[in-house]
Amino acid sequence: MRSGVIAQKVGMTRVFTDAGEHVPVTVLKVDNCQVVAHRTKEKNGYTALQVGVGKAKVKNVSAAERGRFAVAKVEPKRKLAEFRVSEDAVIPIGAEITADHFIPGQYVDVTGTTTGKGFAGGMKRWNFGGLRASHGVSISHRSIGSTGGRQDPGKTFKNKKMPGHLGVERVTTQNLRVVQTDPERGLILVQGAVPGVAGGWIYVRDAVKRKLPAEAPMPGKFRAPVADAAPAEAPAVEENA
Repeated sequence: MRSGVIAQKVGMTRVFTDAGEHVPVTVLKVDNCQVVAHRTKEKNGYTALQVGVGKAKVKNVSAAERGRFAVAKVEPKRKLAEFRVSEDAVIPIGAEITADHFIPGQYVDVTGTTTGKGFAGGMKRWNFGGLRASHGVSISHRSIGSTGGRQDPGKTFKNKKMPGHLGVERVTTQNLRVVQTDPERGLILVQGAVPGVAGGWIYVRDAVKRKLPAEAPMPGKFRAPVADAAPAEAPAVEENA
């Protein structure tokens, strides 16, 4: 089980196949997605990677969090997430996971927060049919109708589908095919729609219901952290005899 990445939704476009067919794709951008910390079985009871993306203002980061980022030798991150991994898929702290972590043809699961649409009626929120267009219905054509019985049951049950707040929910879309990747620009093109607005954060990981291709890199594709440069030695000064 490999790590996932945090990407930013750019928008939708389409690409053409060699046969001339167009494929609708969502463009996801992976920019400076770094491993911030490890979770180990010995210390935490499970194995996972904590990854971060985006640059956070120092004034918005607590002193404790700044200390954690300093230990990892990475800039304070705006968004953090944990991905469970197998023990043989641990990526070093400070490494930057690149877009070619995923390969064209493989399937991924994406998670995002849906677009908020405010207060919505039953027809928009739950796809109710509405009332009749005539024959006694006056003004209330898009209402939901009766919500309970008369004497039996004589009440409206909990969790009844009714008008209310629509959107701003965490949604996972499974089995989206990776059509193309662009490691230089940090772009991943996946077929189909991805939940969320343009600019929203999207979690991308290998599909749990599809087999990982044998060509997929293990433990993943990343740029190793740059080692601290050794301090230059002071030039020797010759003493006059």
